[in-house]
Amino acid sequence: MVQKYQSPIRVYKQPFELVMEAYERRFPTCHLIPMFVDSEVLEETESEDGAIHQVQRRCKLDVDAPRLLKRIAGVDYVYFSQENTLNKRERTLHIESHNETFSNRVIIHELCSYSAHPENEDWTCFEQSASLDIKSFFGFESTVEKMAMKQYASSIKKGKEIIEFYLNQLEEEGISHVPRWTPSLDAPSSSSSSVTTKPVCATPKLLQLELPVTPAVSIPVSTDANDHEIATAINNDATQSDATSNDATSQPENQMENQTGTPDDKLDADYIKRYLGDLTPLQESCLIRLRQWLQESHKGKIPKDEHILRFLRARDFNMEKAREILCQSLTWRKQHQVDYLLETWTSPQVLNDYYTGGWHHHDKEGRPLYILRLGQMDTKGLVRALGEESLLRHVLSINEEGLRRCEENTKVFGRPISCWTCLVDLEGLNMRHLWRPGVKALLRIIEVVEANYPETLGRLLILRAPRVFPVLWTLVSPFIDENTRKKFLIYAGNDYQGPGGLLDYIDKEVIPDFLGGECMCEVPEGGLVPKSLYRTAEELENEDISLWTETIYQSASVFKGAPHEVVIEIIDASSVITWDFDVCKGDVVFHLYHSKRAPQTPRKDPLVGQHSSITTPGGNNVQLIDKSWTLGLDYSMVESPLTCKEGESVQGSHVTRWPGFYILQWKFHTMPGSASTNLPRVDDVLASLQVSSHKCKVMYYTEVIGSEDFRTACFDVQSLGSMTSLESSHSGFSQLSHATSSSNHSQSSSMISR
Repeated sequence: MVQKYQSPIRVYKQPFELVMEAYERRFPTCHLIPMFVDSEVLEETESEDGAIHQVQRRCKLDVDAPRLLKRIAGVDYVYFSQENTLNKRERTLHIESHNETFSNRVIIHELCSYSAHPENEDWTCFEQSASLDIKSFFGFESTVEKMAMKQYASSIKKGKEIIEFYLNQLEEEGISHVPRWTPSLDAPSSSSSSVTTKPVCATPKLLQLELPVTPAVSIPVSTDANDHEIATAINNDATQSDATSNDATSQPENQMENQTGTPDDKLDADYIKRYLGDLTPLQESCLIRLRQWLQESHKGKIPKDEHILRFLRARDFNMEKAREILCQSLTWRKQHQVDYLLETWTSPQVLNDYYTGGWHHHDKEGRPLYILRLGQMDTKGLVRALGEESLLRHVLSINEEGLRRCEENTKVFGRPISCWTCLVDLEGLNMRHLWRPGVKALLRIIEVVEANYPETLGRLLILRAPRVFPVLWTLVSPFIDENTRKKFLIYAGNDYQGPGGLLDYIDKEVIPDFLGGECMCEVPEGGLVPKSLYRTAEELENEDISLWTETIYQSASVFKGAPHEVVIEIIDASSVITWDFDVCKGDVVFHLYHSKRAPQTPRKDPLVGQHSSITTPGGNNVQLIDKSWTLGLDYSMVESPLTCKEGESVQGSHVTRWPGFYILQWKFHTMPGSASTNLPRVDDVLASLQVSSHKCKVMYYTEVIGSEDFRTACFDVQSLGSMTSLESSHSGFSQLSHATSSSNHSQSSSMISR
């Protein structure tokens, strides 16, 4: 498996030329890096005007490895080749390194770059990336991989310290300024300048390496959280304006290309430390790589950095596992409109009166403090009066509010705060709270919160636990993540008042009055919910359906030989059909057809509840195009087929030319076979095994709007920018066709996010 590393942007608050002077002092050897034994210049070249300077070095390393392993490998030292390209005109240094020793068994590749800060020319930026691929190593592949990653992480940590050491050394020597390069009056122009080679030893000539110069980009160097968000918004606007094109079909692709590698992909190391906390180099790399992957594959719904970090921490920074649960959570949030919960959800009066929980100041570490008087809560009455779904939505709104308070406290206290403290008072807990439907509702709430709000609970203080508590704990604890359980502190009786109790975590001034403190707590005291407010099972079921399934998205299953189709009738030409869908499972091909004839609505089979025109293994699947129809005669294709891979989000629009019936189709994607043989390819077999029962799933939403309204919405969304709670850019149809014209011809704009 290839191990990869990507660093954040590290900023030196010194000019580029001074940093380069410090960098050169690392050679030929550096006493601060014990394993860096020596280096030798093999070849050195310089352009005639002196602007470009290239150096190739051979570096000798004494790797810290067990003696036995060195003897088995038959080497004492490891050699690396390093190629440096210094562009004094552009003020950039590109460094490329790879291993020479065991290059047929181990492939190590590293890229580093120094450049002038785009917003402050007196500062210097540094960034590096690396990859490690161990193909074979005498049966010690796993050991060598762990050892290499550990040593590389250690060297990364020392990298900035070494440059700063030499910068201080220069200052002690009275060198505080190095003049910038300027072309001499008699020097040849840059367009005609050639490179002069100065061989240092008898080695074959190097091919002249002209590395691309990274253009100056805006990097967020935040002193306040809003600075980072504002800088991101400005960069987004600049990217969008640069990508503007008259071709509505190609424009979104250009936008996506411009986004990849833009400042949005890059995090400043100081920003990470200030707003996300102290991370190891490998943890920083996981965050940056997962963030980049999300920008490439989930454009339009990128969570904030602290939320991505929570999922990484929940999976011990295993990027693959974190990516899986994060994508599932993003799909869940989108399907249930969770981003708008705080604006749309209004707690019923029953909850306001009888739900014994609420926010109350903060703990000693600045974490928001939530108090829940569970022992005083009538769980049975709340479930009977509201149903599970209302309680679940109320708990979700509490978690959304907790995320908001964490952001506020991060700004107030000047340090990263990503979780909250929960204080649960169990006085009054008895067998009444073990009512089975109530426990069932509690377990479901725990399951949803654990899946979508990981690492948000910093500490759970359980006070005045009665004798019945072990029974409840036995029922609940298996559903709680092990890392979360470690954060539980349980106090029986009045133990919380002694040493190691409440005062160790909460200031005396904010301890609630019902726990013997002096602070008035506004959390409701609860009590029994009047039975007159109870609902029947039928009433609760109907209300739950209208409450929790309130989503603009629909789900559908796509089978091999059974596509899913949606028909849209267009009366006025030049209307705009918009679509937004996620491929949740499998690969599909998306088509858009037009027909003057109305497709016959499939009849429902009264026995099985499925459409009689198709037999499927189950799931929402509708076919509208009659098998007797002929493409080009009865209906025509108005959009080129679009192949969509599992996990991709696709948004697009189509300006209609004719009235009639437009059919959106999602079809099972079949891998093409080999042209030279009838035998299936290995890739085809593996792909078919990944799609269980030849079934795909999509979640989609479609809408038809007038062309004028569509252009107006485009302008409005560009002006408003991001409006979501967890997303840094809102996924909307109006962002897709900035160049939609009023021509009578059919135009389309489609964006696929990989």
